[in-house]
Amino acid sequence: MTAQFEYSTLAHPQDIKQLGTILEQCFISALLSEEAYINLVGVENFRIIRSSEQLVGGLATLDMGQWWGGERVPMTGIAAVGIAPEYRGSGAAIALMEHTLKELYARGIPLSALYPAVQTLYRKVGYEQGGSWCNWEVATKSIQVREQPLPLQSIVSINHQVFHQLYQQQARQTHGYLDRHPAIWERLIQPDKKETLYTYFIGTKEKPQGYILFSQHSAEDGAILRIKDWVILTAAAAQSFWSFLASHRSQIDQVQWRSSVSDSLTLLLPEQTAKLKHTMRWMLRVVDVVKALEMRGYPSGIQAELHLDIQDNLLDANNGKFILSVANGRGEVTKGGKGELQLDIRELAPLYTSLFSPYDLQIAGKLHGTETAISAATQIFAGSSPWMADFF
Repeated sequence: MTAQFEYSTLAHPQDIKQLGTILEQCFISALLSEEAYINLVGVENFRIIRSSEQLVGGLATLDMGQWWGGERVPMTGIAAVGIAPEYRGSGAAIALMEHTLKELYARGIPLSALYPAVQTLYRKVGYEQGGSWCNWEVATKSIQVREQPLPLQSIVSINHQVFHQLYQQQARQTHGYLDRHPAIWERLIQPDKKETLYTYFIGTKEKPQGYILFSQHSAEDGAILRIKDWVILTAAAAQSFWSFLASHRSQIDQVQWRSSVSDSLTLLLPEQTAKLKHTMRWMLRVVDVVKALEMRGYPSGIQAELHLDIQDNLLDANNGKFILSVANGRGEVTKGGKGELQLDIRELAPLYTSLFSPYDLQIAGKLHGTETAISAATQIFAGSSPWMADFF
């Protein structure tokens, strides 16, 4: 017999305590247990699921935004999805995600993103790979950038509002970047007990052209400078960024940072010494097709029309034929049309984010379309490789 589940948006104190215990066991980490993480996210942002009045799992929702084509699109991040071991395989996780997505649609949220522990679970409810999260590393002695056109000014009082305006300038230009949730900002600027956080403006405090936040760590193979967050808005800031890092070469062996798969900052290095050490893909779900397509930005020089035929087995309003008309960098959606590009809601995600081209998705058997439709989609969804710096 299929288990029956009850979904709730209201978590009581005893529920939160039970959920904290489940999450601690799921993630083998004290980070998600007890009060610290839950208080940071906010009790009101947790969703729980029960079976026969017994709490069996839950998740956290982070309402924020994501930048696509220079436009901010509301997005809810899904984090800390955990099901008690004795209920795994019962369908509880699927039920939890389905109810959450239906809630997001009812609230008018266009997109949802998450970092998967298991892709197959999230694909069942319409998520697919949307972009990258990458860790880079370079030996400090190999940077060899000496000229520093801008000063670096130490920041004594750390508050995310100090960085917010600079961050938003970079985020607007970065395909897939977050308009961060306060909990993400808080985790960035609050060091754990084992680290000291160093923060600098790149340029003057009155007119900064970027910033850098980092910590330093001892390791068996040498000292590491770990960049937690950075913003670089000008060529002078990029040059100064590398020069500043190079100045640590007598004490620091390696520098680690997060960036895109194709990091343009590495063009300033004399040799190809920077290495991509780790990469993974986060997943995206188009929750509301019409809103997601209309709120996104598009290449300004394109005027095109795309006839879509979308299948969504969970959210009925996303099913059917739609016409996406793009002009002057904006899109307008009307129902109907020829349905020349057929795809599942899942496959709309990597098309929407520009992670894969329509041709690549067609070769992989993820969509079907006429030559005209493939050509139009290629123009409409052209963009840089999507990525985000934040893990949630």
